[in-house]
Order: sequence, then C-alpha cells, then structure tokens
Amino acid sequence: MTLVRFARLVLGYNLAVILWGAVVRATGSGAGCGSHWPLCDGQVVPRADEVETLIEYSHRVTSGLALLLVLALAIATFRSRPEGDPTRLGAVLSLVLILVEAAVGAGLVLFELVADNASMARALFMAVHLVNTFLLLAALGLTVHWAAGRPALAWRPGGPARRLALLGLGATILIGASGAVAALGDTLFPPETLGGALRDDLSPTAHLLVQLRIWHPLIALLGSGLLWLAAARLPRLAPEPARAARWGRSLLVLVVVQLVVGAVNVALLAPVWLQVVHLLLADLLWLSLVWLAAEALARPGGRPRTA
Repeated sequence: MTLVRFARLVLGYNLAVILWGAVVRATGSGAGCGSHWPLCDGQVVPRADEVETLIEYSHRVTSGLALLLVLALAIATFRSRPEGDPTRLGAVLSLVLILVEAAVGAGLVLFELVADNASMARALFMAVHLVNTFLLLAALGLTVHWAAGRPALAWRPGGPARRLALLGLGATILIGASGAVAALGDTLFPPETLGGALRDDLSPTAHLLVQLRIWHPLIALLGSGLLWLAAARLPRLAPEPARAARWGRSLLVLVVVQLVVGAVNVALLAPVWLQVVHLLLADLLWLSLVWLAAEALARPGGRPRTA
C-alpha cells in the first residue's frame, strides 16, 4: 500500500470514529463506563449489560485503534519521505492532535462531564473537543494532500489569499464550536415541539445551554456567506486555479446542503441519525475548505511529486 492510500485510510477511519463519538454524546452514553478511564468500569473488557456501556466501550476501542493508526502513519511517513518533506509535518501534527483528542476525551470522563451534566464547563469542553477534532482532520487531510505530491504551503505574510483562507477557516471553526454547544443543549434538553423549542430558546428563564442554541443557526448563516466568498475567490488566487476550483465547487455544494440539512434537523427536533449526518457534512465541508486553502496557499512553482 502506498503512503497516500494509507493516509486516506487513516483519515477515513478517524472520520468514522468521530461520527461514532457523536452517537455517544447524542445517546447520553458518555458515562457508560462510569468515571473510569482508560478502563471501563475498572475492567479491561467489561460486561456490557447496558447499551450505554457497549456504545461507550466500542468508542474507546475504536479511538485507541485510531491512535495506533496515526502513530503508524507517522512512522511510515518518516521512513519513506526525506527531511523537509511537508508530509512529515502533517504526520507529526496529526499525532500531536490525536493525543490532545484523547486527553480531552479522558477529561470529559474523569471530570464527569458526561451523561446529564449540564454545566458550562461541559459546554466549554465540547467546544474545545470540536475545535481539536477539526484541527486533527485538517492535519490528516494535509498529510493526504502532501503525500499525494502537492506542493508545500508558502507562508508568505499578508496577501488576499491568506487573509481569505484564514477568515474562512476561522468562521468554520466558530460555526462548528457553536454547533457542538447547540447539539449538547438538544441532547440534555430535548424539545417536544418546534414551537416549544423556539419559545425556550428565547426565554430568559431557560437554561443557558437552551438559550445558546439560537446562536448556532445565526452564526451558520453569517459564516456561510463568507464561505461562499472563499469558494468563489480562492481558486482565482491559487497557483493552479483549475485544481483549486474543484475544491471550490465542492465547498459551495456542501455549504448549501449543510444549510438545508441544518434546517431539517431543527424542524425534526434533532434526531440522532440526522445529528450524525449534520456532523458528517460539517467534517466534509471543513476538509474541502482545508484542501482549497492548501491549493490557494501552495508554494508558487512547486512541482508535484509522484506518490
């Protein structure tokens, strides 16, 4: 297996693990192993008498395998690519970020920020978790990008491409973080009707997590305009506009689909399966933006290598 294929496999597997993590949160299974970590109820292999235990334990096992795969990717990259190759940077960042991901997950369990915990500390942890997840996907995505022979980034100061790329990336992170908090509010305070949900969102006496839900669609609408601008403008600023245009088109489509799915998610009162679809689209949108930015900020004159 070539390095680029292995990198794609690791990226795809981590994406699946992230989606399963959303199932853990949405089903309230985060306390399925109690407050023990890395053991589950104090055991290496627990008796899964409850569905929540099975869901949480399977997430821990798959997450552990994800860490081993990223470690294997880093080793394979350093063995096959020379010093100075940007693929090495992507692999190292991926390894560091998946370790941070494990630490954040452990913190949620050890500090008991799971199950019915409705504290703002948990909301903050969820936002941080989402941001680190996005950064991990970006690092893995760039590893794939560079393993396929694409040029390294040109870290030139200023420039319209860099400013627009950073604005788009920042806006997407903000949308994602607000979405993580909104999803937590839906899980802990599930609305019974759409009208009741809207009343609760605007009620000054509602829990803060409920009041914060209204901000996610507003931030998403505003951020989507910026993403449309990035998708339209960045390909024209790239050293190879034709290649960048592919990711620009992908980003445009995903923004529209994500807005539609988000609206349906609100209308249907956020069922678990649709929350997972919503997160999947968010991750794919993020990766498209990362690859678009990588093309727009590629080193001019950099020659692609063979994978």
